[in-house]
Amino acid sequence: MNKDEKRHQQRKRLMGNKAYQTMRGLSRYMDRYYLDALIGVIPGWGDAIALICVVPFVYFSLRVIKSIPLTLAVINNALRDILLGMIPFFVGDIIDIFHRANIQNMQMIQGFVDGDEAIIKQVNQRAWQSAIVLIVLLLLIALMIWALISFGSYLYSLVASIF
Repeated sequence: MNKDEKRHQQRKRLMGNKAYQTMRGLSRYMDRYYLDALIGVIPGWGDAIALICVVPFVYFSLRVIKSIPLTLAVINNALRDILLGMIPFFVGDIIDIFHRANIQNMQMIQGFVDGDEAIIKQVNQRAWQSAIVLIVLLLLIALMIWALISFGSYLYSLVASIF
C-alpha cells in the first residue's frame, strides 16, 4: 500500500467516525439553518446549548486527530461565538447569524483530515495566540455573566419596588 492509499484509508476512517458525522450535522443545523441564533434567543440556556454542541469538535480534534493546537483553535472559536452570542437585546443573536463558528471549526478539522498543509500550518502557528485568546475569552465570558446577573438583579429590584 503506497502513501496515497494510506492517506485515503485514514481519511475514510476519520470521515466515518461517529463524532465526525455529528460535527457535520451540527455545522449544518447550527450555522446553515441558523439554529444557533434561534436558540440564542433563550436567555442563558441558548448559549449553554451552543457550548454543549462544541463537545464533538473538541473530542474529535483532541482524541481522534490528537492535535492540541487544533483543539485550542476549536475552543477559541467556540468561546468567541459564546461571548458574541451573550450580547443582550438580540444583538448577539444577530451576530450569531454571521459568525458561524461551527462551520469555521469544521473547515479547520476538515483541513486536518484532508492533510491540507496550509490549514495545518496556520493552526499550528496560531497555537500560542489561541491559548492567550482562550484565557482572555474565559475572563470576558465570566465578566459578561456577572454583568448579565447584575443587570437582571437590578431589573428585578426595580420591578419589585414598583409593586
